[in-house]
Parts: sequence; C-alpha cells; structure tokens
Amino acid sequence: MADFQRLHVESRWSELAIHNGVVYLAGQVPDDPSEDIQGQTRQVLGMIDRLLAQANSARSRLLRVQIYLRNIEDIGAMNEVWDQWIGEVPGHAPPRATVEARLANPDYLIEVVATAAQID
Repeated sequence: MADFQRLHVESRWSELAIHNGVVYLAGQVPDDPSEDIQGQTRQVLGMIDRLLAQANSARSRLLRVQIYLRNIEDIGAMNEVWDQWIGEVPGHAPPRATVEARLANPDYLIEVVATAAQID
C-alpha cells in the first residue's frame, strides 16, 4: 500500500509511520540521559529533525507536538531550547501540549511526540 509506510521498525514499535502524507513519530527520548534538561531537549529535537528529514518533512511542517517532562519545573529551561529551535522557522510554531509525566526511564527528563505533514 503506497500511502502507508513505517520506518525503523523494531519488535515493539516503529520510530515513525507515514499515512496519506502525515508523519507520526514515536516518542523521542535522549540517547544520553546523563545530560541536564537542556542537553536532553537538544538531543530529542535533533532526533526529530533527522526523522522528519527521512520522512520528507521538516519542523516547519509540524502539525502537533506533545512534550512530556519528568518535572514540570523544567519547563522554563526546556522552553529556552525549544524557542531557539522553533524560532529558526518563524511563523511555524505548532500546536503544543506540555505535561508532567512519569517516563519509562527515570533518567529521562523529556520525551517528545510529534506529528507533521510531508513536504509536497
């Protein structure tokens, strides 16, 4: 089926799925959880950039972002990194939710789920 594709398929999940021109990313977590919230945020946003590029999309095409923080008090420091990242594409800030959540690994400070449109 040409209108449906999965990339980076593991036994339990895929890193992303594409359906009818919409890219759905799995929750992205840092590779190096020893970093602080800003370092982990940079890692995760970099992963999102790379996955979107593989799916023929970009951060300017984000439709929705969900951010999960281990501690909601990290929102200010996380937003400093977010604002710089999303500010590189002015006028394209997506709808976003940020919540506090218990994450799968206690060393993770952030997990981000994103949905984007493919580039025409």
